[in-house]
Amino acid sequence: MSKQILISGISIGVLAVILGAFGAHGLKELVSPENIATFETGVRYQMYHGLFLLFLSQLGSISPKIVKISYWLVVFGLIFFSGSIYGLATNILTSFDFKTIAFITPIGGLLLIVAWVILLFGISSKEH
Repeated sequence: MSKQILISGISIGVLAVILGAFGAHGLKELVSPENIATFETGVRYQMYHGLFLLFLSQLGSISPKIVKISYWLVVFGLIFFSGSIYGLATNILTSFDFKTIAFITPIGGLLLIVAWVILLFGISSKEH
């Protein structure tokens, strides 16, 4: 599982850099500065959690169950949180109205928070 988490963390980081560059350069003429700032929020949280997964992949001292749960919470949290933010920020460019699914953004944020809390619980409850 740690190799899968490591590969996921690296892939999420690479995608964050690509999306960050796209947001800074490719969207400049297409959406408002406010929407670019919103898009950058999604990129920032994606990068933070890519780094989280790199860290998680190296933790050998906590329960594999805690690692697996944290991993999946981050994956789905990023899809819901950053994914919906990307859609909302570029809503004007698509025929789909991402505002209809905006309710998943805070759900994604909650999943990311829970991933951190579960990791904290897993580390703090481990006897060394």
